[in-house]
Amino acid sequence: MKTPPPIFSGILAVFALSFAVLAMAPAIQLGNLQPTVNEDTGDIYPIDVEGVQAQGRAVYVAQGCVSCHTEQVRGASEGADIDRGWGVRRTVARDYIYESPALLGTMRFGPDLANIGARKPGEGDAADKYTAAWHYMHLYDPEATSPGTNMPSYRFLFEEKKIVGQEDADALQLTGDDAAKPGYQIVPTAAARQLVAYLTGLDHSHPLVEAGPNVQAAASSAGGNKK
Repeated sequence: MKTPPPIFSGILAVFALSFAVLAMAPAIQLGNLQPTVNEDTGDIYPIDVEGVQAQGRAVYVAQGCVSCHTEQVRGASEGADIDRGWGVRRTVARDYIYESPALLGTMRFGPDLANIGARKPGEGDAADKYTAAWHYMHLYDPEATSPGTNMPSYRFLFEEKKIVGQEDADALQLTGDDAAKPGYQIVPTAAARQLVAYLTGLDHSHPLVEAGPNVQAAASSAGGNKK
């Protein structure tokens, strides 16, 4: 039986080594990652989202939000994400162990959303920023909350309904041509409520050792993600 020429054996060896280093090793290393548990507080991170948040994640994907937004915060040496307030630390592999697929995104026509649920409201006119009410208005009329934005309107995620009894707590407060006709209200559909539940729950600010000692302390002082 003839042995294959050395060049073919070398090519096969290179491919085998590349597969082992680039595919198998990361799968073994990252595939065994588990949530962290704070023995003092009982805090567990990350947790697998269920119910309305999981449904909202599906809406997020279906509406193409992942095409314009990322969910990954780069470290200080890789970009200005932390300076922009998009997170207190860089994202790491453990942040995504329950996500399939991980919604890392490929382009940033809009800001990163990895920690949109952890961002603090502003002051004055921006006092309701990043609240559920703000997200509903942002989806309905992006220009009203973020002048100059290139985000499209998602008005089809809302409906006009007759007011029966009390007004819906999530009804949009609209004026002018956008206002609902007398006796009616503009309210989010089930899909809009699910999407906003997902967005307001996005919080990857929990301190993790692998994110580095400095950013770990920063995340801890910021409150982390206590669930």
